[in-house]
Amino acid sequence: MQELPSSTYARPLQVLNISSNLLRGQFPSSITWEVMNNLVALNASNNSFTGQIPSHFCGSSPSLVVLDLCYNQFTGSIPPELGNCSKLRVLKAGHNNLNGTLPNEIFNASLLEYLSLLDNVIEGVLDGAQIVKLSNMVTLDLGGNNFSGKIPDSIGQLRRLEELHLHQNNMAGELPSTLSNYTNLISFNFESNNFNGELSKVNFSTLSKLKTLDLLCNNFRGTVPKSLYSCNNLTALRLSSNNLHGQLSTRIGDLKHLTFLSLAMNSFTNITNALHVLKRCTNLNTLLMGHNFKGELMLEDDFIGGFENIQVLALNDCPLFGKMPLWISKLANLEMLILYNNKLTRSIPSWIKDLKHLFYLDISNNSLTGEIPTNLMDMPMLHSEQTIFELPIYSGPSHQYRIHISFANMLDLSNNKLTGEIPLEIGQLKSLLSLNLSFNELTGQIPISVCNLTNLLVLDLNSMHFLSAFTSFLALPFSIHFLSSNLLVQDELTGQIPISSNGLTGATPAALNNMHFLSAFNISNNDLEGPIPSGG
Repeated sequence: MQELPSSTYARPLQVLNISSNLLRGQFPSSITWEVMNNLVALNASNNSFTGQIPSHFCGSSPSLVVLDLCYNQFTGSIPPELGNCSKLRVLKAGHNNLNGTLPNEIFNASLLEYLSLLDNVIEGVLDGAQIVKLSNMVTLDLGGNNFSGKIPDSIGQLRRLEELHLHQNNMAGELPSTLSNYTNLISFNFESNNFNGELSKVNFSTLSKLKTLDLLCNNFRGTVPKSLYSCNNLTALRLSSNNLHGQLSTRIGDLKHLTFLSLAMNSFTNITNALHVLKRCTNLNTLLMGHNFKGELMLEDDFIGGFENIQVLALNDCPLFGKMPLWISKLANLEMLILYNNKLTRSIPSWIKDLKHLFYLDISNNSLTGEIPTNLMDMPMLHSEQTIFELPIYSGPSHQYRIHISFANMLDLSNNKLTGEIPLEIGQLKSLLSLNLSFNELTGQIPISVCNLTNLLVLDLNSMHFLSAFTSFLALPFSIHFLSSNLLVQDELTGQIPISSNGLTGATPAALNNMHFLSAFNISNNDLEGPIPSGG
C-alpha cells in the first residue's frame, strides 16, 4: 500500500474503503496520516494484511467512528490505544490471528455499539467491572476464541444489547439470571462451551424480541423451561447436545414463528407426544430430533396432520422400532430424510416415490428387508441436478446474508437386510453423487447401467465412506451444524466405489474403466469373478 497522492491533501478525507482487494503486508504506519485527521470510517477488511494492528488510528484520526479490519491476517494483541478512540462506535477485527487478552483500555471507548472479535485466539475472562462501561453496546461478538470463566452478572446492565455471541469458547458455569434484563435481545449464541446448570434460572419470558437462541454443545440439564415458550418471536432454537430430558410441552405450539428446531442428542422421551405437539408449529421447516426417544416405537399413525412446510426431518440414532410410517409420505415439501441407526423393519415403502422434492435419503443401519423398490428410481429429485438447498437456520452478526449450501444428491440404503438384485433402473439416477448399498444381502450381477451414473463420486456396495453427516459444531454463518449434534457439515467428496459385503456374482462391468473420477474401488466380500478393471 502506497502513500496517498498529494492531490488528495486539499480535500479532507472522511471515508476510506480499501476492502476486498489483494492488499498484503503490514498495514502502513508511516503513511502521511495528516491527510487522515478528518477520517470517520476506515474499511480495510477482506485483504491479507499481516503484522500487528497499528496503534495510531485514533491519534491520527480523532473523529474515527467505524474501523473494520476483519478477514485479514493480523497477529499480536489488540492495541490498548484503541481505547482512546472517543468517538468509535464500530470496531470489527474478526477472522484474524489476534491473541492475548482484551486490554482494559478498550472498555474506555464507551460509545462502542458494535464490537466483533470473532474467530481469533484471544483468551482471558470477561471482567464484569470493565464490560459495564460499554453501556451503548448493541452487538457483542466474541465467538470463536479462547475465553474462559463465567459470564459476569454485571453483563445484564448492557440494556441496549440486541446480539450476544460467545460461541465456541471455553466458558463455563451457570447462565446468570441477569440475562433476563436483555429486553431488547434478538439473538444470542452460546454454543460449544461448557455452560451447565438448569436453563430455568433465566426468565426467558422477558425476552419478547428474541428470535434465535443457540445453546448447542453444552452441559445444561433439566427440562426445557416453560418461560421459553413465551418468546413468541422465536424463529430458530437449538438445544441439541446437552443433558435435557422429559417430554415436550404442548406450549411449544405457541411458537408460531419457529422455523428451525434442533433437540438432538438429549434424553427427551415420548416421540408420539413430541410429534403431536410440534405439528402446531406450522412454519417449522427443519426438525432435528435424533439421539432421543431411546428404544421407543415409531409413531405409525396414517396421518398426524401439520408439518406442511417441513423440508428437513432427522430422527436418527434413537433407535426406534417399527416401520417407516405412512405419515412421512404426506410431507409434500420434504427434501432431506434422515432415519439412520434405528431398528426399523419391513420393506422400503412404495409411497417413497410420492416425495417429489426428496434428494437426500439416509435410511442406513436399520433392519429393512425386501428388494430395492424400482419406484425409488423414478423419484424426480434424484434425476435432477445437484440441489442448491437453503438450509433454514440463522446467521450471526459477522455473516449477515443467508447462504445456499449445496448438498449431494444422496441415496444410502447400507447396513440393512435388503435382498434381490440391484435394479437395472439404477442408471436413471444420473444426478446422484453418493450411492451406498453396502452390507446388505444383494445378489446377482452389478448392472452395467451403474456406469451411466456419470456424476457419481461415491458408489459404496461396502462401508460408509461418504458421511456427509451433520456433525456437532459448526456455527457457520448461519450456524450450520446439525443432525447428530446438529449442523450440516459436508465432508470432502472423494471418488470411491466399494461394492463389498453383499452376495454379488458375475463379472465387474468393463465400462467401469470409463469412470475416471473414481479414486477407490472395493468389491471385496462378494462372489465376483473375471478380470479386475485396470483402466480409468
